[in-house]
Amino acid sequence: MSSPSKRREMDVMKLMMSDYNVEMINDGLNEFNVEFHGPKESLYETGVWKIRVELPDAYPYKSPSIGFVNKIFHPNVDELSGSVCLDVINQSWSPMFDLLNVFEVFLPQLLLYPNPSDPLNGDAASLMMKDRKQYDEKVKEYCEKYAKENTAEDDSEEEDEMSDNESSSSDGDVTRHADP
Repeated sequence: MSSPSKRREMDVMKLMMSDYNVEMINDGLNEFNVEFHGPKESLYETGVWKIRVELPDAYPYKSPSIGFVNKIFHPNVDELSGSVCLDVINQSWSPMFDLLNVFEVFLPQLLLYPNPSDPLNGDAASLMMKDRKQYDEKVKEYCEKYAKENTAEDDSEEEDEMSDNESSSSDGDVTRHADP
């Protein structure tokens, strides 16, 4: 087994052993989704996103491809594709970094400190610079609409369904996972 594949295995296992919910795609270690909670004390704090991770064959020498599966309103995330504009992943990646760095440092930093001067979402960048209050409201609206946590063991889910009958079938963008 070559060094990059050992490292890939180690990094994926480390991520799976952490507090992150990791869902493998297909049989290999190259594609998976990770449940990511918005950082505390940020506009994104209430959101839970599914992050798609694709590891190139040359990982860790080449950076992973990272994207939001469910929608997020952020200047540095493309709203349609979920692609992330983050220098440390796109240009200055180093084999010193691992997958835990992505989820514990890089993505939280991205959400805490958006950069509207290098946007992938021009509407979000423009709104952030012109009307911060309206931008903040739109971020919270997207969190509420597209990034709600769906857990089978959550007792509040039944209460939410009772009080939220109008939106009972509008959760198309967020996938639900059934417990075995």
